[in-house]
Amino acid sequence: MANKGDEDLLAYFRMQYKQNCLPLLRKLRLTEEDSLSPFLRLQEKKKQVQLMQKALEVKEEDFKERMKVITCRWKDLHAKEAQLKAHMEKSEKTLKESDKMRIQALKKASKEREKNMQKESELLRAKGELEALRNKHQKLCNRVQKYSIFNKYLEDVMKISQFEDIQEIIWRYKTLVRVHKDLLQSQQRHKEMSEQAKVLLDRYREEKEAEILQYENELVQLQQRFDQAQSDVLFWEGRWADIQNTTAKKTQQLAAIKLAILNLFQSVSTQLKANLNVPVDDSHRQLNMIQQFIQDFTDIAMEVKRKDMQNRQRASIPTEL
Repeated sequence: MANKGDEDLLAYFRMQYKQNCLPLLRKLRLTEEDSLSPFLRLQEKKKQVQLMQKALEVKEEDFKERMKVITCRWKDLHAKEAQLKAHMEKSEKTLKESDKMRIQALKKASKEREKNMQKESELLRAKGELEALRNKHQKLCNRVQKYSIFNKYLEDVMKISQFEDIQEIIWRYKTLVRVHKDLLQSQQRHKEMSEQAKVLLDRYREEKEAEILQYENELVQLQQRFDQAQSDVLFWEGRWADIQNTTAKKTQQLAAIKLAILNLFQSVSTQLKANLNVPVDDSHRQLNMIQQFIQDFTDIAMEVKRKDMQNRQRASIPTEL
């Protein structure tokens, strides 16, 4: 507030200077040449300045008084503004509370309305149930009236039977009905079990028939394989007989070959006039000895033949001369 008052005061003095001082200064400049003397002009200016100073002081005092009034009014305005703000906050708070109370009242009224509707629906349902019970009671009354003859009949039966009251007859009847029901259920269970056993027996019979058919097929295959094996046995028996015959022939041929080798070996031994220590049954060594003898004999024959050819060549040379 003080800063604002100083600014307003400064603005006020500027305005007074523009409005009062500047025109006076201009007039003084214009009338400066018409003055009597500088001293008088100075005195006049001093008077004017003093007057202006007094006028400014008066105006300053007036401005200060006005500023005080404005400051008081400004403070009052701020106080009223604060009061108005507090009143508005209080009013807003009151409005919020009233809205809250109104919403609560509406919710309460809505709940009460729902409760009333629920009670009305329950009342209607109770009325319906009461009407249904009345109808049922009427039907039961009609049924009691209709079956009253059976009550009389049971009383007559009780008189001529060993039962003491009607309730015992009813219990007996219910027991018989329950036993009959149990018997029917047992019979039904036995029937279902027999049907299930029959189904299982049929299934078992089908499975065994399939197994028997499979075994028969396997038996046929085994019979075929047995027949094939018998034919193969006959074939291989013939082959075995041929092999035995061939073996016997080969054995005879081998014995003959061994005998021939032995004879040749003995002839070679006789020709060589040497006693070769070779077992009689060792045909391989005997054959090797014979081959060696033949090789040596062949070499000797070739050597003899070569020498004979040389001798012939030598004998033929003088004759030609």
